[in-house]
Parts: sequence; structure tokens; C-alpha cells
Amino acid sequence: MVIRRSFGFCASHIVRNCTSQRCANSIHGHNYKVEIFITASSLDSAGMVLDFGLFKTQIADFIDGFDHAHHFWDKESLEFRDFIDKYSARYVELSVNPSAENYALVLLFYIDKFLEASAFANSEGALQVASVRVHETDHGYAEAFRADLENPALMGHIHWDTLKFSEAICLEWKDPQMLHKLKTYHQNPHTQEKPFKNSTPPHQV
Repeated sequence: MVIRRSFGFCASHIVRNCTSQRCANSIHGHNYKVEIFITASSLDSAGMVLDFGLFKTQIADFIDGFDHAHHFWDKESLEFRDFIDKYSARYVELSVNPSAENYALVLLFYIDKFLEASAFANSEGALQVASVRVHETDHGYAEAFRADLENPALMGHIHWDTLKFSEAICLEWKDPQMLHKLKTYHQNPHTQEKPFKNSTPPHQV
């Protein structure tokens, strides 16, 4: 059983080293569409894989962190990075080139970690992210699958420090310490309580 939840964000970037010179040499932007596919081993007490309302917590905040921001590869020159820091309050520094393919892999990595660090309270089955699809335009998308998490050729440059959100972004989150809590939990997941808890809904029947 699979469910799909979509999100969106607007952002600018430069995709270095690509064939299209417009993309490789000029700041430009896209209206991104993100689709998250979740699987479960069984349905919850409401007959759902996962209540769509539960996507409005950490996952929604995390993806919103990409919105109205400039995204750049950490290999950019110090001069360029300082310029972005000075003139853009919202920015995201990545350890990978900001292509649609890398966005899909990065989001897959983090959403998987968010699900593992979340306590669900409505008899949800074993929840897993099956894939993440990122549309850069209406004409095509990149999709990263769960199996890709085990592929070092794809995930070799994606890790806990892959994303550095600007302070302005973090302060807009409901919990500015959200990513710190996520990382701390996964350092010792078997000895800590899950940091993100969902309340138990009333059962009418």
C-alpha cells in the first residue's frame, strides 16, 4: 500500500558543470513540486497508511525551509557565498550540486530519518518512505527510491551535514532545534526516546 503527499517550494540556484550554459552560469529559479510516497505494513485504526494531517509537522517545516531561498553547492567561491550571506536572509548550502536528482536523494535521506525519529500513536504499521519525486518543471522530474539509500554511488556525498540552512530559515520553523534533535536521536537511536511525538486521536468506534 502506498500513499502520496505533495509539497512545493520556490527557489533559485545554479547547477554547475551541466551541459546547459544558462543553467551552469546564471542564477535562475523554479517552482518545485515534491511528491513523497509512503508505504506501510498495515493500516492504522482509521484505515489509513498515515493521516495526511501528520505531514504538516516536521516534514512540512523541513521542506518549507527550501522555499524562497537561494540554494548553492558548498564548492562555490568564498566571494559568492559571502555575497549570498550578505544579501539573502534565506539560503541553503548543500554538499551536493543543487540538481533535481540531488534534491530527490537529499529529501529521501532526511524524510526517512524523520519517519524513524517519529512516534506514532494510532496503530500505524511500519512506515517507510518508498520514494521522493522532485519536479523542477512541468516537463520532467527526478525520483529517488528507497533502494537508493544503500547505493554509495548515489548517496556518497549525502550525510548529516549535507544541508546548512540559514539562521533566518531555522528561526521560522516551529522548532528551531528540529534538525539538531533529529541528528542527536540518530546518533544513538536505541537509547533515546523519539523526539517527534504524535498525539493519540480519540476513538469513536
